Amino acid sequence: MADEIIEYKKEDFTDGTAPFEYVYQFHNNKFTERQAIEKMAAIALKVGVRGFKAMYTEYLKELKQLHEPMMKYTQFDGQPFELQCGEWTANDTGVYREGMFNTETACPHPIMPVQRLINIDTGIEKMKIAFRKGNRWREIIVDKSVVSSAMKIVSLADNGIGVTSENAKALVRFLSEVESSNYDIIPETYCFTRLGYFQNEGFVPFVDRLIFDGDLNFRTLYNSITTCGERSAWIDEIIKVRKYNTVTKIVIAASLASVLVSICNAQVFFTHLWSSESGNGKTIASMCAASIWGNPELGKYIQTFNATPTGLERYAAFLNHLPLILDEKQLDREKKFSVYYLSEGVGKTRGNKTGGVDRTSTWANCIITTGETPLVKQSDGAGAYNRTLDIECKSSEKVIEDFARTLNIIQNNYGFAGREFVHYLYNTKDLIEWTKKRFEYYCEELSQSDTTGKQSVAAALVLTADEIFCKLILKTEDWLYPEEIAKHLASKQEVSVGERGYNFLCDWVGANQKRFATKEAAPENGEIYGIFGDNDGYVYIIRSVFMRETEKEGYNPKSLLSYLKENKLISTRGRNMTKGKRINGRLVECIALELPHIYCDDDEVLDDDEFI
Repeated sequence: MADEIIEYKKEDFTDGTAPFEYVYQFHNNKFTERQAIEKMAAIALKVGVRGFKAMYTEYLKELKQLHEPMMKYTQFDGQPFELQCGEWTANDTGVYREGMFNTETACPHPIMPVQRLINIDTGIEKMKIAFRKGNRWREIIVDKSVVSSAMKIVSLADNGIGVTSENAKALVRFLSEVESSNYDIIPETYCFTRLGYFQNEGFVPFVDRLIFDGDLNFRTLYNSITTCGERSAWIDEIIKVRKYNTVTKIVIAASLASVLVSICNAQVFFTHLWSSESGNGKTIASMCAASIWGNPELGKYIQTFNATPTGLERYAAFLNHLPLILDEKQLDREKKFSVYYLSEGVGKTRGNKTGGVDRTSTWANCIITTGETPLVKQSDGAGAYNRTLDIECKSSEKVIEDFARTLNIIQNNYGFAGREFVHYLYNTKDLIEWTKKRFEYYCEELSQSDTTGKQSVAAALVLTADEIFCKLILKTEDWLYPEEIAKHLASKQEVSVGERGYNFLCDWVGANQKRFATKEAAPENGEIYGIFGDNDGYVYIIRSVFMRETEKEGYNPKSLLSYLKENKLISTRGRNMTKGKRINGRLVECIALELPHIYCDDDEVLDDDEFI
């Protein structure tokens, strides 16, 4: 015990180790060791030795060095490289180390960290782990938070690693110690989880020094962005299809314009090809647009509308600056898709398990779609119309001249133009500045036509991209001109929600004339919707009926009334939006809607032109 300390001489402290050995025998019992230190320090002071506690600390350090094992190294058969592993024995029988009373096993088979990956977009670090079970080495990439937690590392058992709740802590210690001891040996690589342009890095995926570390669900899409076949065969065919039909020329240019959206500080826009008849080539036209970047086969680069809004958002965020191409709008059977889901270029804010929010995804590109109907509905807001180039493919006109030939060529030759377009854009001196100025020029030209500013912006991006494409890649002068694309743009009247709402009401009144009373008579059966005015050019719609019918059609009644009042298309009573009107002797609040002045005498015949 500590109270049995014998008396020591000065020489025992200065020339020997007996006093220190005596105290060290209590090293495993910290309280008793502390008592022994205090008593021995008092004895040392009596014989003229000061600083016993400091001397004991140095004694412990020296003792530790004497018992420190020699540095060990990994000795796995076929290992990528040799790593220091401290006290751990790491060979083909597994990873373990000998303790005082037992053997601590970290893993029953070879395993080692072989690469650190740092995301260039988020800065998040991951680790690539190599392991071998049997004769073949396998690799997985995991978050650092997984290999740093005994609770989380157990999930790697799903990948085939021999980790359980029993050896999880030991495996965490082994991987951590090996990584910290071999920073200079384990290679560090930058990776990406999305495509598009990165400042100081270049345009991914056309940067060889970076590796893909994104969601496995995007692996097929990522792998589709590659080159195949002969560049000249693709170029020759694309020149032919562009000459045959302007629609194909526009959709191909829109695919390239996708990478100009962020450069020109523009908004996400849609290019939608639609036709009520199938077989006119709109899908093959979209495949031509996809072949610019990679494999145009459906399910490879091109996706479908058979997805949730969240799924489409993630595809858009992954492609980022490259075009998202979606085929067959009619596959959206539940009618969940809306232009607004993707047009803002910002994903939904989502919470996470820790109580915070996940990183909000963004994108800036062109979204190319096809379908049997227009992408935007009659009741959609002006924003949806503004962001969409809705191009009808006439049933009487084929978009592609020879379906079989074009399809065969683009499925066997693809992926060249997109890579070259991006290379020219970011490596040709002053080209980006020229692009911005050309974009502004086209915006100014298109603003002279009867369309909105946002429609002009989308069309100007297409025109700019097509001119670069023709000059630098196709080596032709057959680029799009403003007048060619202007006829596909929505007019200001078409974009206006209020104007569309007014036209709907006029049509609705005409289709339901029997439900409106007149001065002479009221409907005999069924619901009454209102009453026609006394030759004043107005129809009086019962307020509740107006609200119901406009909401049913997708219009906001309050917003529509505001537009109608501002444009003097309704007659109001003071600050109210309604007027009182007697229907069948009862006073009812009504919307007094002015009808278009297209009336004439009974014996007068109007030509079609007189209705315009």
